[in-house]
Amino acid sequence: RYRSFKTSFMGNPSHGLIRTGLFGGSFSPIHIGHLALANYLCEYADLDELWFLVSPRNPLKAASALWDDDLRLELVRRSIAGYSRFRLCDIEFQLPRPSYTVHTLEALRAAHPDHLFTLVVGADNWASFSRWYRPEDILAHHPLLVYPRPGSPIDATDLPPGVRLVNAPLMDISSTFIRQALTAGHDVRYFLHPEAWQALQGYPE
Repeated sequence: RYRSFKTSFMGNPSHGLIRTGLFGGSFSPIHIGHLALANYLCEYADLDELWFLVSPRNPLKAASALWDDDLRLELVRRSIAGYSRFRLCDIEFQLPRPSYTVHTLEALRAAHPDHLFTLVVGADNWASFSRWYRPEDILAHHPLLVYPRPGSPIDATDLPPGVRLVNAPLMDISSTFIRQALTAGHDVRYFLHPEAWQALQGYPE
């Protein structure tokens, strides 16, 4: 259904735009799976940099499903500090709720006209992309990178223009697993960046 869309972006480095990947999520908490994927995208997917787009807490979800906003932001900040091509983006905390991706992208284009923002989504989210709010507008202005997800096969030959599948390593690690493990008292330090693990020591549940 997307193959006839015309796109206004030109993902060509000769145009002088900074090729910026947008990796959105709750990051509750950020873990090595997120970091490894982001690292891969910067090094192998023609991106100059990658921004971790942290989503605010959804008031309609149970409180236990998401950690405190400030804690999640701090853990991302600590985890990405050592790699110059990573950046924390908290713009959705400044936008009206509910936060729709199309509105976030509009705000980012207005604030950063020197960037070409590429949306990074998992294969599971791509499968439901047609049900997102104004998906056509997203595709009209932004390229997409789709990365593999367990249980969500994707046919790269069936993707519309501007959407590309990246063969990133498949790391089946979830934030839910980490939260549950920590609540149960397990030492899962190697699933987290060392700075994030250190920040969590003694943090009240």
